[in-house]
Amino acid sequence: MRRSIRMALAAFALTAVAGMAGAASEPPGGVPLPEHKCQRACLEGYVDKYLAAMAAHQVDPALFAANVRFTENGVQLPFGTEGLWATASGVGKYKFYVPDTETQQVAFLGTMMEQASTSAAGAARPPEPVGIDVRLRIDASGKISEVEQIVARPDRPLGATSAPSSSPFPATGAAVEAMGSPHPIFLQAVPEKERMSRADLIAVANQYFTGMQRNDGKGYYPFTDDCLRRENGMLAAGPGGTPGMRGQPVMTCKGQFETALRGVVTGIRDRRFVAVDRERGIVFAFAAFDHRPINWTWELGELFKIENNKIRRIEAVFIRGPYGVCSGWGTYEQCRSEEIQDVR
Repeated sequence: MRRSIRMALAAFALTAVAGMAGAASEPPGGVPLPEHKCQRACLEGYVDKYLAAMAAHQVDPALFAANVRFTENGVQLPFGTEGLWATASGVGKYKFYVPDTETQQVAFLGTMMEQASTSAAGAARPPEPVGIDVRLRIDASGKISEVEQIVARPDRPLGATSAPSSSPFPATGAAVEAMGSPHPIFLQAVPEKERMSRADLIAVANQYFTGMQRNDGKGYYPFTDDCLRRENGMLAAGPGGTPGMRGQPVMTCKGQFETALRGVVTGIRDRRFVAVDRERGIVFAFAAFDHRPINWTWELGELFKIENNKIRRIEAVFIRGPYGVCSGWGTYEQCRSEEIQDVR
């Protein structure tokens, strides 16, 4: 009898310890995370397969979930027949992957080739590169279940006219292609002892958004001295004297925030941090930059290379959207919020 009681107590103790261990490992909010089946090369491979499928206009049921959800430029569309899926003609050259093994998501900044008509009845244009931001979610069965993308297309005249674009900036796709490949700094692994937590990396990236919105030049701007920022393929900030567009020297990342970027945006919201690569210290986020006085919003995908709590490199591809536009991946309240959304 006593032996039976001892065995029962031991079993109860083991159960309690197992329960405590489970509670300790459970993520904040009690939301279970998918198993870590797919690592870096595997997640990057899903991007390659996705881009190839889009270029071929083929939705393979072995690759995509039956109910895959798809948005382009904040609008939910039928998958496989609309948006860039209807006009893609090939995969571009610039490829920047941000795999998140913890959440089984992967983000991508790069280019695709697109062939489009000048209008519904106009002549076909030759294939042109377009800049893209992409997020893919891989479900428990190993299929792509969510696709979110921003596509930055060149200005295209209506009808048969061949008038050049009136924009003073180069087309985004062509400018991103011209970068060739991600800077080697992005590919450098952070020493294991120096790697920051997921939450800390997101917090530093969010300081960029917080520092820019309603900026008075006196905020906290966590940039390294050699910080360099590219927007739509163009150099926007870098070490003092670095030549930028038309050979003109650009300002430093910090100096630009302290002087030139005061009050540029009226709010930065829908801050969705969708991929964190802790090994390389890279965070990828989608966000909406509102410009109330001129009534438009930048929809953007932006990535940050972070070392020792400071931002060293930034790249972004963005488009001009209607004022107040949402990502299409959250509630109205989340769209209007300026709080961090850690998308898991």
